[in-house]
Amino acid sequence: MTKYEEALKIMDERFGHDCLISVATIDGKRPAVRIVNSYYEDGSFYTVTYALSNKMKQIINNPEVAICGEWFTAHGTGENIGHPGDEKNLELMMKLREVFKEWYYNGHTNEEDPHTCILRIRLTDGVLYSHGRKFEIDFTVEV
Repeated sequence: MTKYEEALKIMDERFGHDCLISVATIDGKRPAVRIVNSYYEDGSFYTVTYALSNKMKQIINNPEVAICGEWFTAHGTGENIGHPGDEKNLELMMKLREVFKEWYYNGHTNEEDPHTCILRIRLTDGVLYSHGRKFEIDFTVEV
């Protein structure tokens, strides 16, 4: 297994479930950061959120984001990939509803609201630490 493949395996193990990450955006000239529940898969983090939230407004103005959590920091591009009920999101939402089942249906998320959306953060680069080892990851590389 290459170092790159090892890093991706650690990413799957560490973040391939409901996890908390900090997401930083730019609000004008100032950084803004918040913690979100997220799920990692194939070089992207996914969060169910609200299209009219400050983070989504900031991502529209500047899609470059930074994230961090559990000995991992990264840069990426944020994008609204649509409503959870959109046909193109059905397979992904089956996973997300299962991953987020502990809190998803407690009133926090309203899929009937047309402004509910999925935020995808497509990672570009990151630094991961695991058991004293440092992995610098270029997520733009095709495996």
